[in-house]
Amino acid sequence: MTNIFNRQEKISVAIAGLGFGESVHLPALQANEDLFAPISLWHPRSDRLEQACKKNELEGYQNWDEVLKNPSIKAVIIATPPAPRFQMAKEALQANKHLLLEKPVALFANEIADLQRLALEKNLSVAVDFEYRAVPLFMQAKRLLENGAIGTPLLVKFDWLMGSRANPARPWNWYSSSTEGGGVIGALGTHAFDILHWLFGPTTQIHGLTSTSIKERLNPKTGKIMEVDSEDVCLAQLKLKTPFISTEIPAQVSISSIAQQGRGCWIEVYGTEGTLLIGSDNQKDYVHGFSLRVSRAGEPYKDIQPDSDLAFKTTWSDGRIAPVKRIQRWWANSIQNGLPMIPGLSEGLLSQLVCDALKESTKSGLQLAIDTFT
Repeated sequence: MTNIFNRQEKISVAIAGLGFGESVHLPALQANEDLFAPISLWHPRSDRLEQACKKNELEGYQNWDEVLKNPSIKAVIIATPPAPRFQMAKEALQANKHLLLEKPVALFANEIADLQRLALEKNLSVAVDFEYRAVPLFMQAKRLLENGAIGTPLLVKFDWLMGSRANPARPWNWYSSSTEGGGVIGALGTHAFDILHWLFGPTTQIHGLTSTSIKERLNPKTGKIMEVDSEDVCLAQLKLKTPFISTEIPAQVSISSIAQQGRGCWIEVYGTEGTLLIGSDNQKDYVHGFSLRVSRAGEPYKDIQPDSDLAFKTTWSDGRIAPVKRIQRWWANSIQNGLPMIPGLSEGLLSQLVCDALKESTKSGLQLAIDTFT
């Protein structure tokens, strides 16, 4: 990527989507006021758009083409539900807009590969919001693993057991539909696989099993009971190829959105010289509440705090804002200096390849190899 941006100029941004976009991305942009200028919002519903624009004193668009034709908008954050995300991102790249995309980036890996080719052709920066890479304790865990704190990793166990959809009275929405990108694979699996790839290396094999435990929900718009066909439980066995280690690391991943009193998010790494645990049982905020502990050669666990260079300078009651703010700053650096964006489309593609293979493995019952180097 070549540097075509004036470093002294703030990057003007439009946000598409008013859920995560308004509650997390917008305050993060405002906290990054030295780099960004949020100037507009997009949403297809006029009532929702008017409410958000009035509250935040920003201009609003219902027509996506008008956003893309506005030359003052240099970058776009797409935080819509998953289904329209690929087409919107493709059109934004064609209009020469830098992008920050929520995950999953698209519903299929081949769509992400198309975006990757287009972004390279246009010399545009595309970030993907894998925000756990920006959480201090996760960054500290990576640093410890790279420095050999537990020797050579031998086994990884990743449990992400949440109860957000355990109530069968929770209404039907896009999350209930697999064709709309709903389910725990897109919501949590994309994050889980990216975390594993970041900490250890790419997935080379996978054997998966998914199920839908709550099979019907009420659609409040129609008043009718509708089928749920997106998965709310996902189990996967993986092999991870780690650089400089001759053998692959086995990993077990268990994810659920219907776990009553679920244990939350926990990663256990067992190595030749010790054990590393990072996790949180906080069901309300998936960033706040994490702890990191390390045990060396059978010694008691020690609580680890992040190094000063990794700690957040500012935090919010919503724990998601601080890591998203950090991701946004990495994105700005990529835009202004012409540097590759990490995490970006390469990381999004790698995660989606695993998601696609997991779904195929579930259908076939077979263990599948994943070629992550094409």
